[in-house]
Amino acid sequence: MEEREPPKSRSKSEMELDRISNLPSNVIAKLLSHLSVREAVRTSVLSRKWRYRSAMLPHLVFDHQCVSTQEHISFVNIVDHVLLGHIGPIHKFKLSHVGGVATWDIDRWILHLSRNSIKEFILEIRQGFNYSIPSWFFSCQDMIHLELLGCVLKPPSTFKGFRNLKILVFQRVTLAQVGFQNLIACCPLLERLTLLDFPFPILKIDAPNLQFLYVQGDFEDVIFENTLNLVDVCIDSEVGRRWVSDRSSNLVKFLVHLPHIQKLDIVGFSLQILAVGALSAKLPKPCPYLKFLSIWVNFNDPVQILTVLRLMRSSPAVQELEIFGDRGIGVLVWPADQESQAAWSEVKSLYGNRVFPLTQLRLVKISYIYDCKPELDFIRFLLLNSPVLEKMIVKPSSPDDSWELGAQLLQLGRASVHSEIIYLNP
Repeated sequence: MEEREPPKSRSKSEMELDRISNLPSNVIAKLLSHLSVREAVRTSVLSRKWRYRSAMLPHLVFDHQCVSTQEHISFVNIVDHVLLGHIGPIHKFKLSHVGGVATWDIDRWILHLSRNSIKEFILEIRQGFNYSIPSWFFSCQDMIHLELLGCVLKPPSTFKGFRNLKILVFQRVTLAQVGFQNLIACCPLLERLTLLDFPFPILKIDAPNLQFLYVQGDFEDVIFENTLNLVDVCIDSEVGRRWVSDRSSNLVKFLVHLPHIQKLDIVGFSLQILAVGALSAKLPKPCPYLKFLSIWVNFNDPVQILTVLRLMRSSPAVQELEIFGDRGIGVLVWPADQESQAAWSEVKSLYGNRVFPLTQLRLVKISYIYDCKPELDFIRFLLLNSPVLEKMIVKPSSPDDSWELGAQLLQLGRASVHSEIIYLNP
């Protein structure tokens, strides 16, 4: 009787490979999604079961991780190889420009994606040139998420918007102001909008479903229309109020279109924009849902202080307040002109008004302040009008102010017996 050879024992690595190979397809796809494209493609040589796994990945990310210094394969060849061999839908495509890519290469990749029902598209041109988006890109009507960096955008006259777009991020994007306004207005499902390094002097936002907005750049004003669903807003202007001629209240105009705001960040020179017309204005309409408020304020400018106080008075639900001291450009002799003196008189009136309690305020963070009277008066006001305050964290601007400021803070009275002042040395 012929003897059979005993079966060869499999190595530990082969057994581990079989375990992974027998996992459900969705689990394997999840594992591959955590690898770079180059590493995912390499799994095709493991076995017949893995030959087409990487070719069916719905998410494709091409960045610096795709390039190996040990392999003489160009970035363009890698993208070509993956796209030409891909099977099935491509839901996400991210291209972070790493050099050596020509305009026509990106053009034909976008043409390929426009025929593939792409849902998430991210293009980052970080060096070399501003890339002009081709006309066929605007036919991607299944897109939900769009991010562009370093691009030129010229929508064709026939473009009617991205009807399914929910997330839009523009950074250093060249686009006509009218074209931008039309683009936003023609994206009816837009929920999140981020605009970085935007040069428009006046930014007009018309987006009925918008919930999150972050704007940073050289803009002079933000105009909201049909934005009643906004809950989280950050505005960061680098311009200031030197351009202003309109004396009506910007703060009132700003808040009237944000009835459901819950989180508000006023960064850079943005408070100067909102402070325009502060002396002649009535109190803004209350913001009953605003719980987090962060502001950069120049304590040398009593008009800005007055604007902050009016905003706080109109925000009875605020639980966390964050203040950044900013002496700004062109420091005023405090108080300076007639307007400043009038503002200071009203500030003192509000400071002494005990019907202005901050009944929900529990946490205050104050950073970059100096040992000066306006700032200490503001801190004193917060302590005396916050009956449920739990913690105030204070960080001075420089070590020179540390000891004197710390000693004065400890002497201030408090409305909350449970409040704690934490003093951080810079």
